[in-house]
Amino acid sequence: MAVDHYENFPVASILLPKRLRRAVEIIYHFARQADDFADEGDISDALRLFKLDEFRAELQRIAVHEKPLTPLFADVAEIIEQHQLPLQLFHDLLDAFSQDVVKKRYKNFEEVLDYCRRSANPVGRLLLHLYDEATPQNLIYSDAICTSLQLINFWQDVKKDYAIKRIYLPLDDMARFGVTETHVAQGIVDKCWLELMQFQSRRAREMMNNGKPLGTILTGRIGLEMRLIIAGGLRILAKLDGVRYDVFQKRPVLRPLDWVIMLFRSAPFNF
Repeated sequence: MAVDHYENFPVASILLPKRLRRAVEIIYHFARQADDFADEGDISDALRLFKLDEFRAELQRIAVHEKPLTPLFADVAEIIEQHQLPLQLFHDLLDAFSQDVVKKRYKNFEEVLDYCRRSANPVGRLLLHLYDEATPQNLIYSDAICTSLQLINFWQDVKKDYAIKRIYLPLDDMARFGVTETHVAQGIVDKCWLELMQFQSRRAREMMNNGKPLGTILTGRIGLEMRLIIAGGLRILAKLDGVRYDVFQKRPVLRPLDWVIMLFRSAPFNF
């Protein structure tokens, strides 16, 4: 899995039906490129926001049935029409990436959840629409899974995010557990840090388990793909616990053996 906000999502996996792989690739490339505008390179915030606004302009062209100016958005327009994908979900992603440019701290967990609603949940919702499985209950399960995955990625990447001046840990939780920005800046792993991260990981695990029924509702290759995603998130949480949340020195990643374990745990009789 690549090290970025989308490492816990499938990228046209061979597990997916062949008819859906191209659409998943296009959604991923849209999200990845827009996310890079917010994160990568040494450019001004104004230029980052300008590039994201150019993406919004392309979405607007699609909305009024005008021809997009770029090959990427020609592809986006094609899959939106072919699969009747909600255009708003693409806008939500752009809103989240724009927020990353201008917002570096989160007062409370509700603010973090609002960010996840736009940064992660749209990906899962778009996939459900591709699968023709976007029922109200499935969307609720998907949102729980995607929010959990985003949170897990945040807890993996505390050090990386701080390098670009972001902290996604809720400030009120940090204060409640006695954790300051000095902990993050200096990589301090003490009792306060451990208790804070245990609390955050329990939240993420509870959300993942709340969404877990989607892994059995979806069938065939799509169901296996979803069960692997869920198993992967839970595996990273276990690894975070295993390193005592010292993500400054030992960022947890999935190794080949982990994939074997995840595949075993994703079998219907084990799920």
